[in-house]
Amino acid sequence: MAGNSDPLTPRAKLAVTAGKAVAAASRAAGRGSGSVIGGRVALKLDPDLLARLAQNLDVVLVSATNGKTTTTRLIAEALRAAGPVVSNALGANMPAGITSALAGGSDAKYGVIEVDEKYLAGVARDTDPKCIALLNLSRDQLDRAAETRMLAENWREGLAGSKAVIVANADDPLVVWAASSSPNVIWVAAGQMWKDDAWSCPACGGVMQRPGDDWFCGECGFRRPTPTWALSGDHVLDPHGSAWPIHLQLPGRANKANAASSAAVAAVFGVPPQVALERMYQVQAVAGRYDVVQFQGRDLRLLLAKNPAGWLETFSLIDPPPTPVILSVNARGADGTDTSWLWDVDYTRLTGHPIFVIGDRKLDLAVRLEVANQHFQVCENLDQAVQMCPPGRIEVIANYTAFQDLRRRVGN
Repeated sequence: MAGNSDPLTPRAKLAVTAGKAVAAASRAAGRGSGSVIGGRVALKLDPDLLARLAQNLDVVLVSATNGKTTTTRLIAEALRAAGPVVSNALGANMPAGITSALAGGSDAKYGVIEVDEKYLAGVARDTDPKCIALLNLSRDQLDRAAETRMLAENWREGLAGSKAVIVANADDPLVVWAASSSPNVIWVAAGQMWKDDAWSCPACGGVMQRPGDDWFCGECGFRRPTPTWALSGDHVLDPHGSAWPIHLQLPGRANKANAASSAAVAAVFGVPPQVALERMYQVQAVAGRYDVVQFQGRDLRLLLAKNPAGWLETFSLIDPPPTPVILSVNARGADGTDTSWLWDVDYTRLTGHPIFVIGDRKLDLAVRLEVANQHFQVCENLDQAVQMCPPGRIEVIANYTAFQDLRRRVGN
């Protein structure tokens, strides 16, 4: 683990150098950060490179459908209290991107790594993590992601017998099912607004009972475990029953839940809750998310929502009506090309807001809003939508590639 100074093999060093060169060339050509292509080249030259780079680090893996990029940032800030951290902070969360990130952190003590849900078991095998944070599982990218119960099953099999400390959300039955195969689990009561992927028991298929905040299967007895950490309003409750205030610049209940899980992870590495939570205040925005930008003389707040669970959380943190809301939805490769998930989102929560619709799939979204009896206008682009909005702040909610388009347009 940390502290060994095994130098990389000559082959591994060559792979790292080649990967960095390819990444730099990609950046120079204006094709993004280059981290993914650089990592692919490096792994071609040395397939064991990810394991070699991780061997001297205390590694934390963070996986979930929603919130993993933000939680990775919060954990990284907290662990910097204990030593240098390397992290894939920009969200390149498959093996190539992770390899690139670790190759840039030669003096680090900790590796804080966001991992795509589908790659978690493989990355855990390669990196021998000390801790794995599992936040939630919900439907996402319907055209290519496995059904949620299959993902939970993959996690459960891939993490069975893992030596890692698993920090898991006790309120998500799919996460509990996935984590229950591990011998060392810390349960966090982080909450779960979106429940539509967990009405049947992942263990036996029976109907889940959900009295209040509790849940259990009436048929096989699978039930919510007793948490030792909990989100309680604006505080994190630790295993000793002490309440620590959460001070974040990031908005919303979901980010308080992310902070609660992050505090539990930090404690595994000996960073006390007070120190961890104070350091999390430094995080203002995460890869542009939650940023307020000036555009055409207006204040736009940029919010990312990629799937039904994410949209539900985002609706809960926007300013009240009559604040105008611009919605942008694409269906490119990185988003998933199937937009049927729009029908799972409760758009009646936007009643009273003037709504403006843009993006590649603006007409799909318009049909959905029409059925939800919302008043909206379809616009050609962001510029036109902003010009049509009444004065004052504007909330802009977009899915993944639509969000990248927005950031480019506003120069963020």
